[in-house]
Amino acid sequence: MIGKNRIKHIRQLAQKKHRDTEGLFLAEGAKVLRELLPLLRCSLLCATPDFLDSCPSEWLEPVEEVIVITQRELEQMSQLKTPRHGLALFHMPLAVETKSLTAATEQQLVLALDGVQDPGNLGTIIRIADWWGIDHVVCSHDTADVFAPKVVQATMGAIARVQVSYVDLPQWLSVLPNKVAVCGTFLDGDNIYAAPLPHSGVLVMGNEGKGISAAVEATVNHRLLIPSFPAHRPTSESLNVAIATAVAVAEFRRQA
Repeated sequence: MIGKNRIKHIRQLAQKKHRDTEGLFLAEGAKVLRELLPLLRCSLLCATPDFLDSCPSEWLEPVEEVIVITQRELEQMSQLKTPRHGLALFHMPLAVETKSLTAATEQQLVLALDGVQDPGNLGTIIRIADWWGIDHVVCSHDTADVFAPKVVQATMGAIARVQVSYVDLPQWLSVLPNKVAVCGTFLDGDNIYAAPLPHSGVLVMGNEGKGISAAVEATVNHRLLIPSFPAHRPTSESLNVAIATAVAVAEFRRQA
């Protein structure tokens, strides 16, 4: 049994101001919960008996509070149209210091997102980063909030393994060491399949409608193009940013 005030509190975490104040975010569904419970600190787990019975005891013991709920109670709390199994509140991971992000660019490939605003795109990009072994995604302040419920769901649990940070992106990129490659995709760039790609550095992906902003473009020192096929055939104006990210990162990894 869960009270009305607790239900209200959980639903409030759909809003960024409440998430930031409490340092908690909401995750839902068996798949996502099974990914997050072993890896992140859980403040509250509200779940059906069947789901709780399926969880190893070592996942549940560290949880600060566990409440057994009915399907009807889950529907009252959920942000999903067809919720199942349960939901949980997790503590937000500690932020990575800027100097650590800078150091990472000299040793590995880091993704940077310049104004990516669609929650589904952001969540998918984090999932792509997880698949291709990218530890850090650095976002401009106008990028969607990684802890918004729709983003968390779209990551399918990858949010537990990929560190997402928010910075003044043009300023951060502008003070990286000169030897760090800052790559971006443009219509006038070098063919990504023909150009030698760096094994470390930053890959910048831009806003869904506007692409990479002028301030960030000024910091790019490797301009790349994802070509359409066949050449000169009339085609779509551009790729979805998440798809473009997958294509670009796959080629970076192929050349690594």
